[in-house]
Amino acid sequence: MHDPHPNQFALLAQRRFAPFFWTQFLGAANDNLFKFAFTVLVTYQLQVAWMPPALAGLIIGALFILPFLLFSATSGQLADKYDKTVLIRFVKWLELAIMALAAWGFVTQNVPALLGCVFLLGVHSTLFGPVKFAYLPQHLDERELTGGNGMIEMGTFVAILLGNVVGGLLIAMPGVGPTAVAVSCLALAAVGRATAQFVPASPATDPALRINWNPVSETWRNLKLAHGNIVVFRSLLGISWMWFFGAVFLANFPAFAKDVLHGNEQVASLLLVVFSIGIGTGSLLCETLSRRHVEIGLVPLGAIGMSVFAVDLYFASRALPPADAQTLAVFLAQPAHWRVLADLALLSLFAGLYSVPMYALIQLRSQPTHRARIIAANNILNALFMIASSLIAGTMLKSGFTVPQVFLAVGLANAVVAGYIFLLVPEYLLRFISFVLSRVVYRFRVVGDEHIPAEGAAILVCNHVSFVDAVLLMAASPRPIRFVMDRSIFAMPVLGTLFRLAKAIPIASRDTDPATYEAAFVQAGRVLDDGDLLCIFPEGSLTRDGTLQPFKGGVMKILQDHPVPVVPIALTNLWGSFFSRVDGGKAMVRPFRRGLFSHVGLAAGPALTPGETTLDTMRERVAGLMQPA
Repeated sequence: MHDPHPNQFALLAQRRFAPFFWTQFLGAANDNLFKFAFTVLVTYQLQVAWMPPALAGLIIGALFILPFLLFSATSGQLADKYDKTVLIRFVKWLELAIMALAAWGFVTQNVPALLGCVFLLGVHSTLFGPVKFAYLPQHLDERELTGGNGMIEMGTFVAILLGNVVGGLLIAMPGVGPTAVAVSCLALAAVGRATAQFVPASPATDPALRINWNPVSETWRNLKLAHGNIVVFRSLLGISWMWFFGAVFLANFPAFAKDVLHGNEQVASLLLVVFSIGIGTGSLLCETLSRRHVEIGLVPLGAIGMSVFAVDLYFASRALPPADAQTLAVFLAQPAHWRVLADLALLSLFAGLYSVPMYALIQLRSQPTHRARIIAANNILNALFMIASSLIAGTMLKSGFTVPQVFLAVGLANAVVAGYIFLLVPEYLLRFISFVLSRVVYRFRVVGDEHIPAEGAAILVCNHVSFVDAVLLMAASPRPIRFVMDRSIFAMPVLGTLFRLAKAIPIASRDTDPATYEAAFVQAGRVLDDGDLLCIFPEGSLTRDGTLQPFKGGVMKILQDHPVPVVPIALTNLWGSFFSRVDGGKAMVRPFRRGLFSHVGLAAGPALTPGETTLDTMRERVAGLMQPA
């Protein structure tokens, strides 16, 4: 176990993370400095007959993305087969060589050479992509993964922003612009190679892998490999949709600033700054909101925010009066523009909340032996979705749609796509409901959650106080839990639907329904055989007086055939809340009888081994955890 740290920023002081962070940060900054400087050069300074200025950005962007389609599958294999640190250093040497060629291209203003460098930088980024996301799970534990991904996502967008700003400033320097860009690109590549030297060893996860050099067949194989874990595959689609969504906004900022907001180039740059800060802020917020776990309940929250503020951006920008090209100061002096900037900042903040947990989930749930190939499949899908976004948005604009109308269409499409994904993978929706319940309806304090195993089969035994016990347990666990529950709860209108989505296992007494009773134990055994978590409420029914009832023998019956660890858990201060019974009466009467934000808690204790587990021992452990500390 790594030394605990107070927050994600503390990772920057640790060798297992800091050199890697700065290596990828410098690489992203260099890519964008080069691309933006080159775009400005061929748009404003050079006249190239065969590449009109209007198409320059499109051609450069397409050349950069092309290697992701061609070589992602191969790069994923390389990252699984070889030590990732060796690959990182190789990639940084490659960057240094590319930037040496680019420096010559800028000084001599050789456009074909610079276009070749764009393609080679795409190859460089394609090789680095799977390494980047497969490196983190090898060096960070589950509690650090969300924070680490948040830092990488934030760093990437800050690097993109700085690269664009610096590239634009340098190339605009009279007389020495191309030389200044050439020197800067070489310097950044050299510093990046130096930081790569301090990245710790990251042993190969599948050294026996035989490389398939055919990119077409290997791309298909990677997509099939990713499809093998349906939650992971649909999460890949979710991330790719986020890139589709973001690419529409980023690609249309210049036109939006000029034609809709009536601003000059400074206003277009401001939109990029606001968008980047929003993404970075949302990415960093993930660790705090997730309580340092991989919390995919943030994904629906992010999707809702993305749609709400994309739609509001349309209404905020559609009625702005015509004006001449405004400077930054004139633009900011008008209150109507602040709503546009707020929409953009919040839209991108929620995109950060949406993407970081998805990346962390993919890293956590993918098999370590082919994790890099799963990330490679993600890069292939991202590239396809970004190309599709360019084609669809371009077609809409040519058909007469305005830029705000394109933003509106994407915002509404986001709601449809997100809803579809959450219906296909109910785990996202369930985690969102548990996230809201544990942070909005209740003030939920969790103690000892490190005792809930991050991997492997285990049985959780918990006291049964309210109708939302299972939802609160979901909120406390970094992994999905399958619950064994009294079949009567499935007849309840809302909760029944919720627990059916959670694939809860219905159980009845042997006397009343022997078939359901036996089927429950068969299903429970399958859950443990699959290496998953199973939760049982051994009291058999909700407490009617707030005290712990005698435990029934179902757990012992399961342990006979499936000897796994048993984790005692106690829910505290739930008795008397809206979802519990009160003095033997009904639950869910008199809303807010304990006021808003009622404090409740959960305490988990060290696991019992199968050999030391008895009904009395389990009950004593749970009773002990129910006592105030």
